[in-house]
Amino acid sequence: MSDFRLHPQLAADTVILGDLPLSLVLLAKDSHYPWLILVPKRNDIREIHWLSEEEQQQLMRESCAVARLMEAELAADKINVAALGNMVPQLHLHHVARFTGDAAWPGPIWGKHPAQAYEDLESIARVWRQRLAAIKDFSAR
Repeated sequence: MSDFRLHPQLAADTVILGDLPLSLVLLAKDSHYPWLILVPKRNDIREIHWLSEEEQQQLMRESCAVARLMEAELAADKINVAALGNMVPQLHLHHVARFTGDAAWPGPIWGKHPAQAYEDLESIARVWRQRLAAIKDFSAR
């Protein structure tokens, strides 16, 4: 979708890694947690059930592929997947790798600590682009 617009808050808080058939893949700029976000490239969509049935299924395929990748690459204790949207109304799915020793374990990550910037964000983004290349139909940006 060529006229797709990313919500300004998501644009400010993330780095674009690339595209899947339906979703834009983002890396959250918080080094506390490995944290990827999928944003379906559809304007004015706030809820998963607003997508067509085919798009809902595609989003689940993409979400599961990202979760499997994170699980395999990071050996996380838990992969949290959430679509909250209370602060940013644009539909987006958070994928957060959690570890029993992380800064917020076992509670939710939101509001626990201020975001901590990566020392070398571009290097981390490059690593994630390489990892995501394992997912069929991923195209890096």
